[in-house]
Amino acid sequence: MTAPDIDHLRQWIGRVEEKSETVTDALVDRFNATFDVEGEARDGDAAPVMIHLCVAPPAAPTHALGPDGHPARGGFLPPVPLPRRMWAGGSMRFHGDVRVGERVRRISTIRDVVVKEGRTGQLCFVTVDHRIESAGRLVVEERQDIVYRGIDAPGAAHKAPEPAPHGRHRRVVEPAAALLFRYSALTFNGHRIHYDNPYTREQEGYPGLIVHGPMQATQLVQFAQQIRGKRPAQFDFRSLSPIFDIADYTLNAEEDGDGLRLWTAYADGPVAMQARASW
Repeated sequence: MTAPDIDHLRQWIGRVEEKSETVTDALVDRFNATFDVEGEARDGDAAPVMIHLCVAPPAAPTHALGPDGHPARGGFLPPVPLPRRMWAGGSMRFHGDVRVGERVRRISTIRDVVVKEGRTGQLCFVTVDHRIESAGRLVVEERQDIVYRGIDAPGAAHKAPEPAPHGRHRRVVEPAAALLFRYSALTFNGHRIHYDNPYTREQEGYPGLIVHGPMQATQLVQFAQQIRGKRPAQFDFRSLSPIFDIADYTLNAEEDGDGLRLWTAYADGPVAMQARASW
């Protein structure tokens, strides 16, 4: 495996990409159906929070995909030569609503590229800023932290993490294959770790399909909105460990000053994603 050439990768800092798509009632209906939300969308309605993650996703030709289903390295994101890529964390500031029938534009900028030495080897962090506009109005400012890393050595020992507490507010989620497939379809995400079980187990060495980080973040924002009765103004999150489809997981929330502390976890497992929502 080639070590990252940080001087080369940092040449991507400052690169900008713009994508746009009209948010249709059909897209909103598919988003709501994926998350079991009742009702039909009409033009002019506020679209559901977090739908911006499903708008104008990268659309590489099929022949340009790598063996893992991801687009080949390079292009807008730097060509980091580490095999595993994950959503490490980020933050979102909500300024307004996307509305059904409006044209949504995403302006993305590479803010930083950093290489660090982690417990399992080298890690490369790429920070991307997104500005989301709907009909010309700023509706979301987002920072995404993407981490690239190598594959763990066979038999590598890991300290067992502490089990997560149970939140005052708690909901059980079944990571059904249909749910994971539908979210992959909504985001046009061809990464095979979310829908191809034989590949995930035999090639990646995971015990099952991986639950998408963006989907967990969406579920936590929806959970916070249901608890407080309105969407948060700010959402910050960090991914700590993966969730697989081998067992149900939970959404958890606790009051935290003027906001909510949130996390996902297996029923008796460690925290997978931790977050805070504030109003």
